[in-house]
Amino acid sequence: MFKINQNYLKLPGSYLFSDIGRKVNAYAAAHPDKRIIRLGIGDVTQPLAPAIISALHGAVEEMGDAATFRGYAPDLGYGFLRDAIAENDYKARGCDIRPEEIFISDGAKCDSGNIQEIFSLDNRIAVCDPVYPVYVDTNVMAGRAGCYDSRTETWSDVIYMPCMAENGFAPDLPKETPDIIYLCFPNNPTGAAITRGQLQEWVDYANRVGSVIIYDAAYEAYISEEDVPHSIYECQGARTCAIELRSFSKNAGFTGVRLGFTVIPRELKAGDVSLHSLWARRHGTKYNGAPYIVQRAGEAVYSREGRDQLKEQVAYYMRNAAYISQGLKEAGYTVSGGVNAPYIWLKAPGGMSSWDFFDYLLEKANVVGTPGVGFGPSGEGYFRLTAFGSYENTVEAVERIKAL
Repeated sequence: MFKINQNYLKLPGSYLFSDIGRKVNAYAAAHPDKRIIRLGIGDVTQPLAPAIISALHGAVEEMGDAATFRGYAPDLGYGFLRDAIAENDYKARGCDIRPEEIFISDGAKCDSGNIQEIFSLDNRIAVCDPVYPVYVDTNVMAGRAGCYDSRTETWSDVIYMPCMAENGFAPDLPKETPDIIYLCFPNNPTGAAITRGQLQEWVDYANRVGSVIIYDAAYEAYISEEDVPHSIYECQGARTCAIELRSFSKNAGFTGVRLGFTVIPRELKAGDVSLHSLWARRHGTKYNGAPYIVQRAGEAVYSREGRDQLKEQVAYYMRNAAYISQGLKEAGYTVSGGVNAPYIWLKAPGGMSSWDFFDYLLEKANVVGTPGVGFGPSGEGYFRLTAFGSYENTVEAVERIKAL
């Protein structure tokens, strides 16, 4: 008789945003007269930029002509896109990353979950707490997380690095030595950022103890402060200890188009084994490449028109973030984030739990956010709002909250 992967049964409940969706749908069904404003999930709302639409149309026309039709994409990505990424995201910032070290994919979420496949099950992971749930859940599915403690909402074999107000929502170096360190800056969910000097400390630490850093830079386009690094490869020594994940979802609105990439330098090795070659093998075996049409759209992100148009979109969302942050502060909330990231992290008032505040906002203001505890035990008592709504909905949501 066939058997299942028992590790899936260890996962408590369901995926965070599935739980939120069920709650919101149930409320909407019971109150059809209420207009709900959703500032919970980190999904963009602005349409694709004109330069990207033009590239998509052009690529579609190519696919309709036998002379320019494309079949399977190269499993590691088309050269035109990898060249554009290397030139604009790395070389322009002084980072030594070559096109052949860039692996095109259908998004950073998949890569952040799949990357653990190239590591042994006896590696210990360290994660920020609170944390993007995919990092932990995919390691649970693989059998690397140990046993779940429902009382503390932690896994026995995971090293948690608390990110609290006291440390600026940025983790301290762990007391236990991890093998794999997950870092996400600017951070989801807290919106926190770290300086280049702080990130250099992590790179130095990883090289010293023999750890690998999986660095999620999905929100780098939202950085506004000068000393906040856009890439971990701005740090000396990162080529020997770091993998970087990037996404086109939040900087270019590709949440419904799907495109991302992972960078693995050739110098990154476990003994004599290159992680670059392992990921290339995994990629080639399990993936047939992102569609040609989508990769042409990704190339347009780096055109002069694309860059200008996307700067306007990022500014649009960050105006929302500033409005939320200022409005909540005026209402007496303790607020952080919203400066280098499109997320606002707030303290639930009156000692409410995260889920109690979720229910309170939904019922009293018809506004949806994300309970902080869903991102880890240190998120209890906190709440995340996103700046990805329309400006009009953002203004109305803030006014509703201020009126409570």
